[in-house]
Amino acid sequence: MIALFDWMNPDPSLFVEGGPVSLRPPRGSDYRAWAELRTHSRDFLQPWEPAWPHDDLTPAAFKRRLSVYAHEIEVGGAYPFFVYRAEDQALVGGVTLSNIRRGVAETATLGYWIGRPFIRRGYGTAAVQAMCAFGFERLKLHRIEAACLPTNTASRAVLTNCGFEHEGEARAYLKINGEWRDHLLFGLIRDEASG
Repeated sequence: MIALFDWMNPDPSLFVEGGPVSLRPPRGSDYRAWAELRTHSRDFLQPWEPAWPHDDLTPAAFKRRLSVYAHEIEVGGAYPFFVYRAEDQALVGGVTLSNIRRGVAETATLGYWIGRPFIRRGYGTAAVQAMCAFGFERLKLHRIEAACLPTNTASRAVLTNCGFEHEGEARAYLKINGEWRDHLLFGLIRDEASG
């Protein structure tokens, strides 16, 4: 039963507030809202994301996802959070710091998505700002990297509005919707991050 995974957020410091949004790791009780938002946003999201497995929106797949998330948080390799509208706690999307590399790098990769009903309302920018603050202040990262497709003007705007610098382009960087695609690369360094 998915509700068994509601133990996943025992650490209150894994709750992040950021203006119009709040962030926290997903719980089993989030399944229905997550599946509905992803279903209604499928056509909008698929051009920008890896191909979805055939069972991606099932309860069993969500349970597996939560298990992976819990392990990633436990070992400090990634912090996958859902994004909620602060005023009513409606699920609006997700944001993740992944591929966390310690030692001489102290770097992570940022990824995010916002469901179709909630686009162009500032939730993506607020979520990225809040996650970067979490990464720099709580995780003590030095650098956060992000990438987006050159045609994803909304994602580019989120990154530049959050202080990320365009650093170049990577050819055939990620397999998006079944095809290897070039990406623009962005970076944000702690000492240059605002607020």
